[in-house]
Amino acid sequence: IAARRTFIAVKPDGVQRRRVGEIVQRFEKKGFKLVGFKLMQASKELLREHYWEHRNRPFYNKLVSYMSSGPVVAMVWQGLDVVKTGRKMMGQTNPTNSLPGTFRGDFCVIMGKNVIHGSDSVESAQREISLWFKESELCEREGCSAKWIYE
Repeated sequence: IAARRTFIAVKPDGVQRRRVGEIVQRFEKKGFKLVGFKLMQASKELLREHYWEHRNRPFYNKLVSYMSSGPVVAMVWQGLDVVKTGRKMMGQTNPTNSLPGTFRGDFCVIMGKNVIHGSDSVESAQREISLWFKESELCEREGCSAKWIYE
């Protein structure tokens, strides 16, 4: 099975509103494997690099400031099509466009407080994982449930 990895971060509003456990639970229920996890206060330097592609957008400085305003939970999840599926599980960036059953559809009201970040491509996942985690912080482990999830 060609498993991929994605980067998922529970934003400060999600941490403060105690949504971390349910987010982890939904990824686990889906069948994805958690290989990296840390609660941290992200530095503005890390966040500027993470959101570099948005540096010329009007919301960039506000986003960096917001993301550094409280703790975030940074995670790496592994599984088949995890990037694409993770995006579907999150819902649209604007919660008003997100369906019920998605994180943003269930937990959010406005775009500025949309609970979760997830990589939008395999390439961005690789870049984001390398920004937030050292290779030694990722736990490659054999799960006993894979044979019950994949053909």
